[in-house]
Amino acid sequence: MADDWHAQPVTEVYGGLATGPEGLSGQEAAERLLTHGPNSLPPARGVHPVLRFLNQFNSALIYFLLASALAATVLGHYVDAGVIVAVTILNAIVGFLQEGKAERALAAIAAMISPSAQVLRDGRRRGVAVADLVPGDLVLIEAGDRVPADLRLTRASQLLIDEAILTGESVAAAKAEQPAAPAAALGERQSMAFSGTLVAAGQGSGIVTATGLRTEIGRISSLIGAVPTLTTPLLRQIDRFGRRLTVMIGLAALALFLYAVLLGGHPWAEALIAVVALAVGVVPEGLPAVMTITLAIGVQRMAARHAVVRRLPAVETIGATSVICTDKTGTLTRNEMTARHVVTAGGGLAAGGAGYAPEGGVEDAAGVDDAQALAAALPLIRAGLLCNDAVLRYVSGHWRVEGDPMEGALVTLAAKAGLEADHIRREWPRLAELPFDARHRFMATVNRGPGGEHRLLVKGAPEQLLDLCLEEAGPDGAPRPIDRAFWQAEIERRAAEGERVLGFCAGPADAAKALTVDGIGPGLRFLGLVGFIDPPRPEAVAAIAECRSAGIAVKMITGDHAATAGAIARQLGLDSAGRVMTGAELDAIPDAALAEAVAPVAVFARTSPEHKLRIVRALQAQGAIVAMTGDGVNDAPSLKQADVGIAMGHKGTEAAKEAAQIVLLDDNFASIVAAVHEGRTVYDNIRKVIAWTLPTNGGEALAVIAAILLGFTMPMSAVQILWINLATTVTLGLVLAFEPPEPGVMARRPRDPAAGLLSAFMLWRVVFVSVLFLAGSLGVFFAALAWDGDLALARTLVVNLIVVFEVFYLFNIRYLHGGSITLRGLFGTPAVLAGLGGVILAQAGFTYLPVMQDLFGTRPVGLVDGLMVIGAGVALMLVLEVEKYVLRRYRLFGQG
Repeated sequence: MADDWHAQPVTEVYGGLATGPEGLSGQEAAERLLTHGPNSLPPARGVHPVLRFLNQFNSALIYFLLASALAATVLGHYVDAGVIVAVTILNAIVGFLQEGKAERALAAIAAMISPSAQVLRDGRRRGVAVADLVPGDLVLIEAGDRVPADLRLTRASQLLIDEAILTGESVAAAKAEQPAAPAAALGERQSMAFSGTLVAAGQGSGIVTATGLRTEIGRISSLIGAVPTLTTPLLRQIDRFGRRLTVMIGLAALALFLYAVLLGGHPWAEALIAVVALAVGVVPEGLPAVMTITLAIGVQRMAARHAVVRRLPAVETIGATSVICTDKTGTLTRNEMTARHVVTAGGGLAAGGAGYAPEGGVEDAAGVDDAQALAAALPLIRAGLLCNDAVLRYVSGHWRVEGDPMEGALVTLAAKAGLEADHIRREWPRLAELPFDARHRFMATVNRGPGGEHRLLVKGAPEQLLDLCLEEAGPDGAPRPIDRAFWQAEIERRAAEGERVLGFCAGPADAAKALTVDGIGPGLRFLGLVGFIDPPRPEAVAAIAECRSAGIAVKMITGDHAATAGAIARQLGLDSAGRVMTGAELDAIPDAALAEAVAPVAVFARTSPEHKLRIVRALQAQGAIVAMTGDGVNDAPSLKQADVGIAMGHKGTEAAKEAAQIVLLDDNFASIVAAVHEGRTVYDNIRKVIAWTLPTNGGEALAVIAAILLGFTMPMSAVQILWINLATTVTLGLVLAFEPPEPGVMARRPRDPAAGLLSAFMLWRVVFVSVLFLAGSLGVFFAALAWDGDLALARTLVVNLIVVFEVFYLFNIRYLHGGSITLRGLFGTPAVLAGLGGVILAQAGFTYLPVMQDLFGTRPVGLVDGLMVIGAGVALMLVLEVEKYVLRRYRLFGQG
């Protein structure tokens, strides 16, 4: 099969596909169906639910949790073992449900293909199933149809096709049967209609050139299938952390067991129980559950900021983003065409406002209301309103256009100039019309004016209209010879600013004659030009500036023209150097050199799905964490390849949404930045959970190790160690998941994705705080034994001291990047206060309830002892605040 059907004349296409104007015969179509196969895409391969659920346990940390449950069982603590298993299963269920809508991108694309099509077979029109279409079939299409296969058009009557899902173009493409240039980009192949696109207006027919996976949409489907599912940075870090922690604890436990048996003289059974107690004490069994809850809270916060998370780990990954690759139309811009400039022989006018809302005036270039210039431009503005089929509606608080977006912008322009659409259209009724067609590239109407005169009004491609005119309207409206050089310069100027340009002309009309293409011009009067642009979202400018302060690079990747992309980039403050790289330039760069080539470029234009995929992969090869936005089928492969795929909720296709991890409800770039803010907060909170969990468990473990190595009585029994873990994990361990963002969260650069979960600061904190816990617990233990010799009371004081230490350390760790002794820091959040209340009640029951005293071997604590324990907690808080200040002051371990 050829791949240049768009460049071949229709007669050669007929010959190349062995077909003709009568279509195929039924017998030939059946034979070709056997050869080429059905016109359908293969269904997405699903993963069996059981395997998906079991896969949730495929993690070193989960294995470690199960090992801790086994250890608890060996110790005879069946309740604790059951709790640990329950936490593990709960974690798996949450992950299973969150990934329940896993990869459906292929199925979503397949659903876009219409179920039936109209074809000519044996010279007769008939309906056939889309799956039965074969190369050579002659397909008939009209407004409202979804194109069923790739077609080389043989007839196009006023045919407009919305190809945004493939090209990203916001304006429907005009089609014609004339061949396109051999090197024409996908969006410039006016002789082709592509599978899955929507016929917006007109009708036509075309020969099927490709079906199934050989179509453009099928090629994209293959790209999606070839993209592997990436593991998020957090999951990679947790997996590394879990493996290393498992090895460390395993080696430490083995060494301690051998020491106790071989050198310490302990019976092996007693030594084994002590080592198992140590392992149970140090295992952060609540960590996966707390991480899951932290991510789930991030999901809720992002939803409140218009970002819906489809896959849980994406909450954290978006916070690690170092590069955002974004579409232009509708994300950085409003996706609403706006008539920005009006150019007449009398000068230029600028229209205020944005979108379809009839708000803002029309002023001259200096921003001054110029009545004379406006009067000179009114004939042009009125022509744009009359030679126009669009209608504006105010629906649910928003102005919407029914019809062509550029025509809607002309109606808005008229309102800004003081013209009321319904009144003008009644005053100038339309008598005849010639719809826009790609062959003549203009639209024309005949209207009767208030005085009974008949006027011919024409709008369309300015180069085409200049050929129809011998004169132009001067500043006073009087005719004068046309200055083609002036108008050509203005067209180029407006195009250089990224504007789409329409020309307008008018002349007398003979109502008795039929309105035909051949009957228009030459001899019309050129009225002027209107430049249109899809304006940037105001909030996108601020969001890009915020990205810059956060060290996040923003790259705009669009299928639009380079001039348009460059103009929007300049307005957004996105690309100060003005460098725009096109898809053709990307094609000339080998993969080995692509990463270096794309790194400094902020704007890519005229890109295809392969280009987007190559750009994302090149950035990832440099170690970047890439977030990619998109809305069309053409974006789905790169959305899946990116570390975080972000689909548009309003204008996004189902294929894009299913390939993405996050869906924006408002299609707004500012919501991406808000999601990054929330993602960084989630990661901070996960770090706080780890920074709180490991040292507290480490302190308990050091106490057990010291007892075994030095041969003194253990300061806590095994059951008391389990109590500390259970009581504080349920109460204190969860509250850090609810922490609000720290000040300056978006003033920091993205974290290094290659860095481990434990930074140098975190490792220091684990060691330093563990030693403080060890010193405090042993100091209280031996002091209590020296005072009255009651081992049960001494152990009760040690347990309470460790819990109090954990409470004060919790208040300290709430702020990793600042001091904690502030009014806000001391009062805490509602979650912190609730956790504090819960742990106080739990410890009161542990210490004073007779049933708990019998179960855990505790004794009631007196007032003086209790105050001593609380005083030790205050001292710990002060020491840690001094330590934090010194680290920040001298910028040690990256703190500053």
